[in-house]
Order: sequence, then C-alpha cells, then structure tokens
Amino acid sequence: MNFDKSQFENLELENLGQWPAAAKLMLIIFLSGMIVFLGYMALISGKMEQLERVQAEELTLKSSYQTKYHVAANLELFRAQMVEAENIFATQLRSLPNSHETPGLLDDITFIGTTSGLEFVKLEWQPEISKEIYIELPIDIEVNGPYHSFGSFVSKIAGLPRIVTLHNFNITITDVGKDALNLKLEAKTYRYQEQEVKTQ
Repeated sequence: MNFDKSQFENLELENLGQWPAAAKLMLIIFLSGMIVFLGYMALISGKMEQLERVQAEELTLKSSYQTKYHVAANLELFRAQMVEAENIFATQLRSLPNSHETPGLLDDITFIGTTSGLEFVKLEWQPEISKEIYIELPIDIEVNGPYHSFGSFVSKIAGLPRIVTLHNFNITITDVGKDALNLKLEAKTYRYQEQEVKTQ
C-alpha cells in the first residue's frame, strides 16, 4: 500500500467509497480511537470513580471494625472500669455535704481555726450558686493570727472528710512587731444537685 500524500488530497465524505485504501485505513483508525475513548469515558471512567469511592468506604469500614473489635475484645475490662468509675463517683458524692450537714461544717472550720491559734473576724455563708449537677456553697472567712497558724489552718481544712476548696487568699499585716497578720479567703463546699430533687 502506497502512502503518498496525494492520496489524501481532495477527499470528500460523499465519495467515501472511492477513497484510496490508505485514506480509508486512517479513517478507520481515527474512528476506532474515538470509539475506544468515548467508551472509556462513558463506561470505564464512571466505574473508576465508583471504585475509588468503594475503596475509601472500605478504609472507613476497616477503621470502624478495628475500633469496634477493640471494644468487643476488651468489653469485660471496660465494664470493670465503668463499675470502678461509678464507685469513685459515688464516693465523691458522699464527700459532698447534704443540706443537714452544712451547718456542722461551720462548726468544724471554727474548731480548726481556734485550735490553730487563730481569732475569727468573720465566718459567713454567701448566696448559693447553682451549677449543672451541683450547688456551690461559698463561705467568707477572715481570721487574725501568726503566719504559721495560717498554714496549719489551711492544712487541717484540706483534711476534712467533706470536700472544701479554698480560694482568693489575701494576707495583710496588722501589727509588724507582734507578727500579727490578717487572712481573708473564700472557702467553697458543694452539694449534689440531685439531692434537692429527691427531697422535694
């Protein structure tokens, strides 16, 4: 077959049957290429995108499976940890005073202060502050005494069986020569909110 350039001159689609063999061959190759390309675009390209989606979903499912398998394999351990956490939580709740015990807390603080060598200037409940699961009970405290007595006082309050936190410390000198100081602070104790619901 002779591929002379003159064979591709003056070709018209109306006379397709009279085209030289080389021109017909080139047309067939071109049309075949277009059919393959269009077929790829119509069929294979969509399948490739679907395959990529499925592969991404497979990775997600494998990760989810591994997480669930880990939970299932350690289910008994998680249950034991849950029971332990519930016990700790219940113990902490028992450390919160109920409404009948809060007046006794002032007596405890007064006793601790006087045995630590402090003189009370002020010891008063402040308005309750309601939080999501507990009620905050602030107490304003003001005492006079030597510095080391303050340390003993704070240490003994921290050792109380009920939860009491101390905030906003302010120490000022009242008498330089006698090592007399004034301590103002805020103590906070807490009451479990659910107790309020149960008693109503």
